[in-house]
Amino acid sequence: MEKTNTAHTNIARQAPFRIATLLAVVSTGVAAAQTNNPTLLPDVIVEGRDDTLVGIASTASEGAVGQPQLLERPLTKPAEILETIPGVIVTQHSGGGKANQYFLRGFNLDHGTDFATSLNGMPINMPSHGHGQGYSDLNFLIPELTYRVNYRKGVYHADQGDFSSAGAADIEYYDRLPQSIARIEGGSYGYGRALFASSPEAGPGNLLYALETSHYDGPWTNPDDYQKFNGVVGYSQGDQALGFSIKFLGYHGRWNSTDQIAERALDIPGFSRFDNLNPTDAGNSQRYSLIGEWHRVSDTAATKLVAYGSYYDMDLWSDFTYFLTSPQGDQFEQLDERWLGGLNASHTIFSEIASHPVENTFGLQLRTDDIHNGLFQSVQRSRADKLDYDGNPIPATTREDAIVQASLAPYFMNKVQWAEKFRTTAGLRADFYHFDVESDNPLNSGSESDAIVSPKAGLVLGPWADTEFYLNGGLGFHSNDGRGVTARVDPATGAAIDSADPLVRTYGAEFGVRTSGIRDLHSSVALWWLDIDSELLFIGDAGATEASRPSRRYGVEFANYYLLNDWLSMDADLSFSNARFRDSDPSGRHIPGSIETAITTGFTIRNLRNFFGGLHLRYFGPRPLIEDNTVRSSETLLLSSEIGYRFSKVWSLSAEVLNVLDRRDNEIEYYYASRLAGEPVGSADGGYLDRHFHSVSPVSLRVALTARF
Repeated sequence: MEKTNTAHTNIARQAPFRIATLLAVVSTGVAAAQTNNPTLLPDVIVEGRDDTLVGIASTASEGAVGQPQLLERPLTKPAEILETIPGVIVTQHSGGGKANQYFLRGFNLDHGTDFATSLNGMPINMPSHGHGQGYSDLNFLIPELTYRVNYRKGVYHADQGDFSSAGAADIEYYDRLPQSIARIEGGSYGYGRALFASSPEAGPGNLLYALETSHYDGPWTNPDDYQKFNGVVGYSQGDQALGFSIKFLGYHGRWNSTDQIAERALDIPGFSRFDNLNPTDAGNSQRYSLIGEWHRVSDTAATKLVAYGSYYDMDLWSDFTYFLTSPQGDQFEQLDERWLGGLNASHTIFSEIASHPVENTFGLQLRTDDIHNGLFQSVQRSRADKLDYDGNPIPATTREDAIVQASLAPYFMNKVQWAEKFRTTAGLRADFYHFDVESDNPLNSGSESDAIVSPKAGLVLGPWADTEFYLNGGLGFHSNDGRGVTARVDPATGAAIDSADPLVRTYGAEFGVRTSGIRDLHSSVALWWLDIDSELLFIGDAGATEASRPSRRYGVEFANYYLLNDWLSMDADLSFSNARFRDSDPSGRHIPGSIETAITTGFTIRNLRNFFGGLHLRYFGPRPLIEDNTVRSSETLLLSSEIGYRFSKVWSLSAEVLNVLDRRDNEIEYYYASRLAGEPVGSADGGYLDRHFHSVSPVSLRVALTARF
């Protein structure tokens, strides 16, 4: 059982649904393995971005990205492999080890809410997380182990549940590497990285192991000193028909944080874009996971089981408002420690009704998180009681909670090929949630249960001239933080508050076109719409709930992948979104931080007389920062390049130049009230409304020496 990087496999168009299901079943453990069963279909090997899904896909906005395109483009952080997904933007507003901030389809997704990520079927998003709901930390990823990224968008897939209303991505690791890898890197601003990975034969199967360590200071006056240690050990056995794999992953990181700074701080003599307003902000995190996968495929059925368990721990110190609340400073600590486990199981039956191919999938997803988290006041990373400016006490512990959160979700998917050029999809998903919270304040303790049912439907017309048309609609949801679900009082003030909604409804629809009508050009266009009900959200930085208004988002995505010749490919993705609140309010209807324009384009060179590399441009357009749209962010335009040369079958040398144009743009911007040290009382809650930003890094160079053997 293996995943190897070989040529594209031709797909039999006469059985599109069965092919799609077989790909899903074998994707986390099998590819191109030899088998004596002639009825089994081989896996699709994705070398670039596989938009050649005409005759297979259920929507215009789904796809897959293969390892060559993932690796032969500059990456400043592991999560940037998600930027190969059309419309996705990945940023950072703090230290390098903190989860990134994600943008897609009119959303500022914060650290992952409404975008579900998983690794080999193990969910990465953290519900009821100490920093934010749906927290998705991808810093433990090793890009060289990534075989493929499968992505889907919208609420049209019954096997996708919580956090997936905007989209979902499953990152697949190899079971067997094409070659062993030894790599050492060094570069600007204290960057260094070393990696060794191999997958030798071990008995009837294959052993996989990888070790990675890295360090990065960044351009900051107070160096990030981000130190990361990463390891993977796995074993796999079998083939497409029957096989299993097991992987253990371990990650530990610690870092200093230069959080976003107030723009007016640049007026302080000697203060630069790379300075900080609290040099003691920092964090550390660790995650240890075990993933097991088993599958069996025949010409009448396909079964897949994924079981996983993780231990996770994070301690984070942040300060976004400086001296707004207390003369001792506004730094706070967020803690999250948890054990989690779950199961994803699916069984698909292939049959016919009146000569029409039919596919019925029955699935079940289980997950339980046992969580201890807390929110504390701190001074220089030490928990401390404080006083506000009126002399009132601010206790060191804002709140501390023990949470057990469990979910169960059976689902059903049906696919029917009614005619040569007409097929339908339908699905039904039921999610059951239970929250049990034991808080340090008994008034915020309690138990709550909720359930929600989400139907899905879609139809596909075509292909004509390698072109298909899609229409999809469905209902989805996202969960809320368990602490908010049982909250009755504000832990800071003691005032009565309303509890958050456990599960919040989302509604979506999409019309799209996918074509491969022009040779070697794969394009798709999707027009989409998504509504979210009003809700009460739990705010992790405050420990209390806050009302959120009903919203509507709609837009268009245009994705293109063009194989110009056997050594040069081009991708060009354009995404335009409109996001508004649906109700009336004097403050305005724009949604702060909502992405409006995202453009990514570039060229990738695979093997031109032993040269390889790429040139990639990312445009992150201006966004409203407040509801009336009178304050908007600036644009971010980043151009990065890589050039490399293979000296032999083993050795290669490459260089990356990041931010080639040396632009002084901002990775992210916010607009809110803060107070700097020494400032008098201001008119905005005692502070001053201002832009707060985190700068992109200046132009930098990274060099890598790689051996593949």
